Amino acid sequence: MTILYLHGLESKLSPSKRSVLERFGTVVAPDLDYHKNPNVFDLLLKLNKEHKFDVAIGSSMGGFMAYYFANTVNRPALLFNPALPHRPVTQNIPAINTLNTASTLHFALGGQDDIIKANDNLKWLSKNRLPNTAIKISIHNQMGHQIPLAIFENEANEFFRQLDLLK
Repeated sequence: MTILYLHGLESKLSPSKRSVLERFGTVVAPDLDYHKNPNVFDLLLKLNKEHKFDVAIGSSMGGFMAYYFANTVNRPALLFNPALPHRPVTQNIPAINTLNTASTLHFALGGQDDIIKANDNLKWLSKNRLPNTAIKISIHNQMGHQIPLAIFENEANEFFRQLDLLK
């Protein structure tokens, strides 16, 4: 399995979280500059031609990009506090009504996130729900915007377990 991991605006994939994901497959985690490159989405599509990603995983701004990527190339995605309702940088992405649908979207939201509030994501999802997409939402009441390793690991385990059940 080839996993696309998309980091947040001012972050990178930590070695401990990479280690969690490597139990499930090969991890490709490009270093993205969302501020300077408004065409990150096009870069992801080019990377997909090279790597043929099976799943996308992203956090914050990376969750935003993973949402659009997954729905464009019809792949499952695990999204941690995705910046769907609002984001601080502009990215050129496809319009919602032109998207395909991902088979599965798994959201992990922080109940204490003061950057991207869980309720804002829930409202956004209720207005922009794509048909034929299975959605799982986990709200971690004590989690903020940063994803503790234990929650990251539990969500990854559950996401990949669900994918195995769908095969």
